[in-house]
Amino acid sequence: MTAQVFTLTGIVAQQKEEEKAAGSRYYEFLRVPALSAGLYRLTANETDPQQPHGEDELYHVLHGHAALQIDTEDVLVGPGSIVYVPARVPHRFHHITEALEVLVVFGPAESTGC
Repeated sequence: MTAQVFTLTGIVAQQKEEEKAAGSRYYEFLRVPALSAGLYRLTANETDPQQPHGEDELYHVLHGHAALQIDTEDVLVGPGSIVYVPARVPHRFHHITEALEVLVVFGPAESTGC
């Protein structure tokens, strides 16, 4: 396999198309056995439907503000926030005050969907 190069502009555009076509909040742009990556978008005041994943997860908030409940703890996140969530730990975004765009990396590649 060779290296792949992505642009955030291109990823956001593809995610919006995917959302229109399939109603999906999550757009996966990279999948290899060791990891997968995608863009997750939630609108202000939306309910985050995700369930715990079987993979470790790294979030990088690109846009928006929210609280992220990780197990029983809440952390405030905004642009530039980077959060690690271990596999199988319950977590979800809430109190989303403006549209949230989050770069998500799973290790190994996600198998459960977002």
